[in-house]
Amino acid sequence: MKAVIFAGGMGTRLSEETDARPKPMVKIGDYPIIWHIMKLYDHFGIDDFIICCGYKGEMVKSYFATYCQRYSDVTFDFRNNENEIVIHKDSAERWRVTLINTGANTQTGGRLAQIKDYVGKDDFCLTYGDGVADIDIHALIKFHKEHDRIATVTAVQPLGRFGALDIEESAVKRFIEKPSGDGNWINGGFFVLKPSVFDYIPSPSDNVKWEEEPMRALTEAGQLQAFKHKGFWQPMDTLREKNYLEALIQKREAPWMLWNEEQKQGALKVVS
Repeated sequence: MKAVIFAGGMGTRLSEETDARPKPMVKIGDYPIIWHIMKLYDHFGIDDFIICCGYKGEMVKSYFATYCQRYSDVTFDFRNNENEIVIHKDSAERWRVTLINTGANTQTGGRLAQIKDYVGKDDFCLTYGDGVADIDIHALIKFHKEHDRIATVTAVQPLGRFGALDIEESAVKRFIEKPSGDGNWINGGFFVLKPSVFDYIPSPSDNVKWEEEPMRALTEAGQLQAFKHKGFWQPMDTLREKNYLEALIQKREAPWMLWNEEQKQGALKVVS
């Protein structure tokens, strides 16, 4: 199965970082957030990626073009005009990455429409390039197949934006830094889709938002199923959220890093 990742938005609410780079290339820890998303899929055996590039897409392409050299020992031999490159101790992931230029101003529905020919005839995963979760991808795919709908969306309940005060009479009994939200389920990304989903994207598609007309049409047709994820989920829309994710990594409490035993154990201690 392949995983498609939206990586073309401008990330205007994170302009401190995205003036210089596309949002999926903003680092949390030592790696761009898109790497963390790909590592999650890889943890569940999905290593074939299609990345929908747009704003500053050349930076995404450059990152993966030099990926092996970036994380391995390398010899560059310029003698005799041969320009030979030898990779030593190759520690790069065994990924297949297809990068598609879907346009700087194209909306998400248009980006998805443009990669139709690269997906093939099998079901595929889709998510955004700016959010992480400790989601069980195997369970998500199993759920999708059992319900046999065209589309499955991961539904999440985000934490409240502001800290909450637990008050009895006028005395503050407790401060809750990350309170529960209003209980509503929202689109958390991490979709699983059948190829027939492309029939629900109107043409011309450049100005079509995947989250609007296509998802509404799928809903009206009874073809959109929700996989409820009650674990960790966090987008990176603002500098505050970027710093929050960064702090979790630094404290070795990053729940989404299921491939990293040290981070996973730290996250489990926090939950308990």
